[in-house]
Amino acid sequence: MGTASSLVSPGGEVIEDGYGGEGGEACEIPVEVRPKARLLRSSFRRGPRVIGASFKSTGSVDLEYTAEYERLRKEYEIFRVSKNNEVASMQRKEAKLDEENKRLRAELQALQKTYQKILREKEGALEAKYQAMERAANFEHDRDKVKRQFKIFRETKEKEIQDLLRAKRDLEAKLQQLQTQGFHVYSPNGSDSDDNQTTVTAVGTQCEYWTGGVLGSEPSMGSMMQLQQTFRGPEFAHSLIDVEGPFANVSRDDWDAAVASLLQVSPHVPQALWSNTVRCYLISTQDTKAELDIFMKKHSLELRQMCECLGHFYLNVCFPEETAASYITERIQEIEKSSVCVLLLKSTVTSSVVEDCEEAFVRNLDGHSLVLYLRTEEGSSLTEPIRELLEKVNTADKAAKVKVVDHSGFAEDGANLIYAQLKQLIKQELLGFEAADVDSKDSVIDEEDSGDVLWDLHDEQEQIESYQQACSSTTSQLGFQKYIDRLNDMIAAPPPTPPLLVSGGPGSGKSLLLSKWIELQQKQSPSTLFLYHFVGRPLSTSSEPVLIIKRLTVKLLQHFWFISGLTMDPSKTLEKFPRWLERLSARHQGNIIIIIDSIDQIHQAERHMKWLIDPLPVNVRVVVSVNVETCPQAWRLWPTLHLDPLSPREVKSVVTAECQGVGLKLTKDQEKKLERHCRSASTCNALYVTLLARMITSGRSDWSLEKSLEQCLQCQDTMSLYCLALKTMLNSLDTDTKRHVMKEMLCLVFASHNGVSESEVLDLFPELELPVLSFLLHNLNRLCITTLRCGLISFQHLQAGEAVRLEFLSGGSSSASYREKLIHYFNQQLSQDHVTWRVADELPWLLQQQEERIKLQLCLLNLFVSQNLYKRGHFTELLAHWQYVGKDKTSMATEYFDSLKHYEKSCESEEDMTKLANLYETLGRFLKDLGLPSQAVAPLQRSLEIRETALDPDHPSVARSLHQLAGVYVQWKKYGNAEQLYKQALEISENAYGAEHPSVARELESLAVLYQKQNKYEQAEKLKKRSVRIHQKTARQKGHMYGFTLLRRRALQLEELTLGKDSADSAKTLNELGVLHYLQNNMDAAKVFLTRSLEMRQRVLGPDHPDCAQSLNNLAALHTERREYETAEDMYERALEIRKKALSPDHPSLAYTLKHLAMLYKRRGKLEKAVPLYELSLEIREKSFGPKHPSVATALVNLAVVYCQLKKHSDALPLYERALKVYENSLGRSHPRVGETLKNLAVLSYERGDFEMAAELYKRAMEIKEAETSLVCGNAPSRHSSSGDTFSVKGPAPPAHAPR
Repeated sequence: MGTASSLVSPGGEVIEDGYGGEGGEACEIPVEVRPKARLLRSSFRRGPRVIGASFKSTGSVDLEYTAEYERLRKEYEIFRVSKNNEVASMQRKEAKLDEENKRLRAELQALQKTYQKILREKEGALEAKYQAMERAANFEHDRDKVKRQFKIFRETKEKEIQDLLRAKRDLEAKLQQLQTQGFHVYSPNGSDSDDNQTTVTAVGTQCEYWTGGVLGSEPSMGSMMQLQQTFRGPEFAHSLIDVEGPFANVSRDDWDAAVASLLQVSPHVPQALWSNTVRCYLISTQDTKAELDIFMKKHSLELRQMCECLGHFYLNVCFPEETAASYITERIQEIEKSSVCVLLLKSTVTSSVVEDCEEAFVRNLDGHSLVLYLRTEEGSSLTEPIRELLEKVNTADKAAKVKVVDHSGFAEDGANLIYAQLKQLIKQELLGFEAADVDSKDSVIDEEDSGDVLWDLHDEQEQIESYQQACSSTTSQLGFQKYIDRLNDMIAAPPPTPPLLVSGGPGSGKSLLLSKWIELQQKQSPSTLFLYHFVGRPLSTSSEPVLIIKRLTVKLLQHFWFISGLTMDPSKTLEKFPRWLERLSARHQGNIIIIIDSIDQIHQAERHMKWLIDPLPVNVRVVVSVNVETCPQAWRLWPTLHLDPLSPREVKSVVTAECQGVGLKLTKDQEKKLERHCRSASTCNALYVTLLARMITSGRSDWSLEKSLEQCLQCQDTMSLYCLALKTMLNSLDTDTKRHVMKEMLCLVFASHNGVSESEVLDLFPELELPVLSFLLHNLNRLCITTLRCGLISFQHLQAGEAVRLEFLSGGSSSASYREKLIHYFNQQLSQDHVTWRVADELPWLLQQQEERIKLQLCLLNLFVSQNLYKRGHFTELLAHWQYVGKDKTSMATEYFDSLKHYEKSCESEEDMTKLANLYETLGRFLKDLGLPSQAVAPLQRSLEIRETALDPDHPSVARSLHQLAGVYVQWKKYGNAEQLYKQALEISENAYGAEHPSVARELESLAVLYQKQNKYEQAEKLKKRSVRIHQKTARQKGHMYGFTLLRRRALQLEELTLGKDSADSAKTLNELGVLHYLQNNMDAAKVFLTRSLEMRQRVLGPDHPDCAQSLNNLAALHTERREYETAEDMYERALEIRKKALSPDHPSLAYTLKHLAMLYKRRGKLEKAVPLYELSLEIREKSFGPKHPSVATALVNLAVVYCQLKKHSDALPLYERALKVYENSLGRSHPRVGETLKNLAVLSYERGDFEMAAELYKRAMEIKEAETSLVCGNAPSRHSSSGDTFSVKGPAPPAHAPR
């Protein structure tokens, strides 16, 4: 086994064995081997064997073969042994390798098991960590929830107690009223019915009103309106609470509710701008066609650009004489919608001109502004038709509303006169500019932009019009009354109440129901604040959750005259809304109802609206509507009002009403067919039935009613019926051009972000004439396909848009081509430096939908596009575009800086530098809101430098730059620098605008917040009070958002009612007019109407009637406002004398007159005369309301203040102590009234020498003030926050000390 074998080849070479044993060497075996062939040759060489040859020769041959055999056998044995050795060796190696393999496998398996074990341990640890965190969060949430529920329970019980007390006082007041009227009622605690009578409304909220002079009469707006002095509540010795508003005898909160109720009826006030569009209806004849053509070519574009720069559309509406007869219905509708009508006359008129003139200038005179252009020739008189037409116009124009332009020169000069008149009229009458601002729009825009709250008025206009359109729909046939009653019952349920769910299928009428319910509730509950939002189609602006919550927050804050502290951060906007709702609901006397329609159309509604699942404040109710198929599962547990399909009777009622509207009547067989058809869930909803009825009544002229009905009944759902409506209308058009325009227009509406305007459609289709467009829109609107909202053509219902997608867009596959058309159109406007809100709204969104990132980035780097988006509050949308491009906040800031530097190189004129400064300021504010204050400083400083250089160091724009820079320093907690900048901005604003301008109030508010952060509460309080006074004065002048316009139109409407003969109602209307003009701060006009009201009441009712006292009281308040104290004192004394004669000695109205006169005496320094009046007022209030009513505490404090001023401290102390006890028991220990009373007590104790008591009282007063400050500054922790599930934006969050 130890040696290896080898064979020798015939050539003598050694052949080594490759399979040698372990450690052996190759060697030769010395065996001689002879060639076999040689042996054989030697055997046969002798020839054939001879028989009988010798035995010796034969044996030698055999021996030779045997030797050969042995040799071969040995070789074989050697070979076999060698191979066996090799096999054995291989087997040993194989066994060894198998063992090694098994060992390695075992080690690998052990390592795998160890890894799996470690992995499981890690996952277990993470899961345990998450579970612990979740348990901690749940525990925290449950703890907060328990606290909130306990608070709600406590507030509920307190409110029930207050309701019982109010009910008791109500009964006592009614008993006293019966006594006043002569009924003898035995009651130890009787009290008279008063002007400020307390009652309980249908929803359980307190509503205070007074009856004027007729006891027991129903309250009305005229009888409720009574002016008040600019004092409020208790007249504290060192801390006055000013202004309760222009209404007498009510608190500021009640006045806020009255103003809110006035603004909430805004949808019922006709608007001068129909759907945000200045519509100029032009009526022309053949002989004035030259003026019309010049005006259209030369001036129309200028008016359009002016209106678009101010955020409105402009549209010329003109029907040529040759085709006017074909568009009778459209002409009437356009006249009704027009903002201004212009009649151009010379010598001849046609029938269509006469018809339009009578419709616009005679029958519909008050609906719009009117301009009459009359071209005359020197030496020639008017023709008879012209004279008759002018006489009709003159007869109808009693109020001289028609602006007459009389011209006798060239046609071009006449067109110029028309343009000048229209420009002035649009700015002054339609857009509400003052006369001084007609030629300077920039100042107005700057003023609007100077605030810290960025808000888009177009979103608000869209919501108002959505509400208007729903309210104007006829729903009496839909059987909504039962749902309205159930909604009222659900709202009146005792708190805590979760959100109420209105569910139904698509087109079941949820929006109509909510609109009608809001309309009725506003009439029945004027003290209730309604906040509503109608969500449009997905991906539109109205479905953006951050914008929805921001709008509701702004509306909520506006109601309380306070909109500072509103954050721009999207995540914080969603998080802070419940905080604002909780805080401000505590200050509201009535209920707050929030309505969100189609809330399920919001992207990730469950996540972004998580505040809905938290307990709501006691006086807050939320109503939301959802599609029953897409309602989130978690919301299905809420109280639900489900809209059932229409009953056969309701279906018949809807169809019959539509048929009667066009003069059709269905046969009984046709009615039966309809009844049988409208039985399934898909064919008996409100939208399907309405559309079906309109399809039947607006069939093609060549179709019979039976054929239309047969076609419609083949459609088994709303979608198929919409498709049929599109086909039917398309086939009814008489030209291919009209068909093409209709199809293309609907496709563009579908492809757009929010819709397209009429002027944009006319630009995109130059061959389209406005009469044709008006015809198309009228018919599409009648078929429930399109509507106009905020001047944009949009779909009335989601299913209408879906039908357009299926019918015209091949299921949506060809939408991209229409988006490209819109992109091309808006890019053209962008290339002309014409950036409107429409370009900013549509172009970035369209580019993002087309996934064109490079073009989107270039569009965003157009500084005017980004500025437009940011200044209208579309902060979230702007961030989303940049995130889609792939830029973070830092790189985005760098891109903007580079773009601004490039733009700055091209700026040369003063106007360009002003725009550049505005762009730098916008960028600085944007970066500050992003939480990048260090990067915001540079653009803000550059803006300041440009304005100081290009304008003037004392220009108001410089104050804006200083204000924004100060905000950055506040974020850095560099309060000294911020204070210096705020004071500098305040000084500039006061010098530029005066001491009572909103810009001054804004600087005062900012300084007050700054002082509060530094714990300088006394200084902050003074600035805050001054700011409040300014806001209240300007609010009366401008009103909320549309308030000024609404008040002015309401005043004009009421003025028309006073043109008749003298009557008590006319006098009441005049009194109301005076109040409305007072609200607008128009004191001269207010005095005229209030004086007329007083004179008419004296003539009609007699000089001693209580209504005369009301007018005298209002006039006295007005004279007090104008600092005409002697006249005011005389009128108050006359009013007091009348009320003493007409009312019982303890009547509350008498107490209020006493109070006002006493306050006037006090202001004029006649303290001795004021004391008995205050004492008598206190006595009356105690009898009327009981000794524990807050009104009694106010009277106690008023009397104590006078005693303190007279140095009668011992008389004042018990009054203060009693008032403090009443306030604490009725309003709570942390109410601001308690704090003010404590402060007055501290001053009194200090003056008496009790310094320790004074310090203790003052400390407690400051604790209450700090709690109120945290409510204003937004620093208090939220108990409604649902952290962790709100919308978030990439990038670091702003610092915790960022200004709210």
